[in-house]
Formats: sequence, structure tokens, C-alpha cells
Amino acid sequence: MGNTASLKKEYAERIAPALMKQFNYTSAMQIPVLKKIVINQGLGMATADKKIIDVAINEISAITGQKAVATVSKKDVANFKLRKKMPIGVMVTLRRERMYEFLEKLIRVALPRIRDFKGIESKFDGRGNYTLGVQEQIIFPEINIDSIDRILGMNITFVTTAKTDEEGYALLKEFGLPFKNAKND
Repeated sequence: MGNTASLKKEYAERIAPALMKQFNYTSAMQIPVLKKIVINQGLGMATADKKIIDVAINEISAITGQKAVATVSKKDVANFKLRKKMPIGVMVTLRRERMYEFLEKLIRVALPRIRDFKGIESKFDGRGNYTLGVQEQIIFPEINIDSIDRILGMNITFVTTAKTDEEGYALLKEFGLPFKNAKND
């Protein structure tokens, strides 16, 4: 299954028609699509140690095959020793091929490596988008466990064109995201 476009192809050939039928769309334009996947790592402790950001950028870049960027604070927060524009996280936005490649790797390789994995929560944001919290970056094969300083989690947000959570859920489930207690109807 090495070809990168397999999920993309599957979407066109199987998923889109299935969703069209499931939701009785009248036009192909109504079928929800996956627009982008945003991966975000909040690194509060980076305020004390600049290296953390560089490491995280390298890790996320390795995982996604696309250069990650640092996210910076919007304002000063004295309590957190935080200055405006200080790097406090890392993010990357994947679209098209890279998005599908990442999704495939996430489903086939990374998620199954989570200990005692029972499936992911099915909580959407009310507008058909879904954020998956991953506790450990080491579930990705690109991360060499011997060379990491600390376990970092990340949020992976799936942005879809779905109008409702139900449609977003159906779309991501068809792509193979292993939702807990998925209704296999």
C-alpha cells in the first residue's frame, strides 16, 4: 500500500459515494471533504528553554514531512514569565497529498502503537471538525525513542467542510479513524 494517493483515491471511489448515499445529498458538492490537518504542540515549558522549540520543530517536521513553525505568544503574561512574541508551541498545517499521507500513517501505524488502545474519542466541535489529542509523539515511526528528551503530546485537528458533527464523524470514520464505540451501521 505504499502509494500515497490511496486514501485520496479511496475517497473518490468509495467514501464520497457512500456519504452521498448515507446523507441523501443531491449534489456532489455537498459531500464533506477533509480540507486540512493542523498539528499543534503547546510547549509552555519552552519559555524556560529555547531548545525545546527547536527539538519540537524537528520532530513535527519529521513526522509530517513538512516544516513546522513556532507559534508565539500574543501578549505578556507576567505570572508565566511570558513575553509577547515568545515561542510557546509548534504547528504545521497539512493539505492535499501530505495531508493524506499523514492521515494514512496516523491510522495504520501511529494509533495502533498506543498502549492499550481502545479507539479515539468522538467529540467534534459542533461544526464537523475534530481534534485528536495524542499524548506521546513516540507513536510516530519517525521519532527515535533513544534520541528524545521528553515525551510531548500534540493536538491533531481535522478540518472538514462538513456542516454537522454527524457528517464530519461519518467522513473521518470512512477514512478509517478508529473511533471508540463506533456505530457500525
